[in-house]
Amino acid sequence: MTERRPVLAVIGAGPAGLAATLAAAARGVRVTLVDSASAPGGQFYRQPARGLGARRPQALHHRWRTWQRLRSGLDARLAAGQVTCLSDRHVWCVERESAGFTVHALLGPDQRESVALQADGVLLATGGYEKALPFPGWTLPGVVTAGGAQALLKDGLALPGRTVVVAGTGPLLLPVATGLAAAGAKVAALVESADPREFVRRARSLAGAPAKLVEGAGYAAQLLGHGVSVMVRHTVLEAHGSERLESVTVAALDSEGRPVPGSERRVRCDALAVSHGLLPHTDLADGLGCGLDGPAVRVDDEQRTDVPGVWAAGETTGIGGAALSLAEGHIAGRSAAARLRGTTPDPGGWAPAARTRTRLRAFFAGLDGAYAPAAHWAEQVTDETVVCRCEEVSAGAVREAVGSLGAGDLRTVKLLTRAGMGWCQGRMCEPGVAGVTGCAPAPARRLLARPVPLGVLAAPTEPLGTQ
Repeated sequence: MTERRPVLAVIGAGPAGLAATLAAAARGVRVTLVDSASAPGGQFYRQPARGLGARRPQALHHRWRTWQRLRSGLDARLAAGQVTCLSDRHVWCVERESAGFTVHALLGPDQRESVALQADGVLLATGGYEKALPFPGWTLPGVVTAGGAQALLKDGLALPGRTVVVAGTGPLLLPVATGLAAAGAKVAALVESADPREFVRRARSLAGAPAKLVEGAGYAAQLLGHGVSVMVRHTVLEAHGSERLESVTVAALDSEGRPVPGSERRVRCDALAVSHGLLPHTDLADGLGCGLDGPAVRVDDEQRTDVPGVWAAGETTGIGGAALSLAEGHIAGRSAAARLRGTTPDPGGWAPAARTRTRLRAFFAGLDGAYAPAAHWAEQVTDETVVCRCEEVSAGAVREAVGSLGAGDLRTVKLLTRAGMGWCQGRMCEPGVAGVTGCAPAPARRLLARPVPLGVLAAPTEPLGTQ
């Protein structure tokens, strides 16, 4: 009788999920890789649709050879029957059971049907999402997130506009600005709120990853070659336009992070790509009861969460880029394979990945401290500015909830104003509402990781079974 091999469900097919899948499959575990996109790669390796006929997709990507190795490795494991790849599956809940886990996922773009997958262990590689902070005019057509602009270019070979301002803070702004400029957009300015002196103060931790510094210098050189104006310690105060974006007002920041009076200038553009950093996706981890360290999932040296049978890797454990995600995914996959087969993992086998993890975690901790939104950004948000798009709640309404109605936390603000009760359930607007009200963000502990039709909850779930 053939011995049944344990099944590991890997949720997320970005760098961390792919590395974990290959590591686990190579060590005797059958892997089901589940992802919401139509093809593996995640945001970092997002590919143009085949119908577009892209002749040089590598021009849109960094570390293309790494992607080719991951893709060829996945293809080999798929052909050998060691991995099953389920695309267009939107996981909305993971249930803990006595004999393992049930992964529930909505099917396809309409998401009107759900399937269930049985697994012995779960590895969360759900990535991160952009932090969106409100400002006057941010709801105008033409204002997009920086990651959204990048996804539009990678996936659809399209530009968000002809003349673009890239603004906010964080390392994502550099590749987005260079990518848009290389694709033919006129990047009128890159507006970065970070103070260059903060990087000098963190020189010791940043020096631990010289390749990353070289990468950043390369982006800066490309921007110089395209004639892009780089404005450091500046911020966008307001976006202007009647029916869509026409221009933005930019101002310098003083040492306390407030706009310098008289430094305002108007920059004409038809698109604004703005980002204020990234946040870990923790919805599935929340539902499973995994512990958090701040906004990220807490893991040990093996990438195990504090829920038995659940591992986590990549941006969900802390924002750190593709190279760190690959290292964490490799460690998590090897650990999961050993634990699920009833053996003790050998940390020596992943020692190089562990060293990479240590070095890059220190680097990104320093980087995170250097890149920060303007300290007093909320002071520039007028009472008329919409802070919750789903429910169209203004900054004035949430301020009134705290100042006049006595709300002392985000949950009470939500109950009094409906801010966060819409389609996104506060996932997008919570940082903005928290900043405007002065309330601390708190883990949501949602049972469902995404909106689910009532018909799906009421109907029997179609089982996929174990492999």
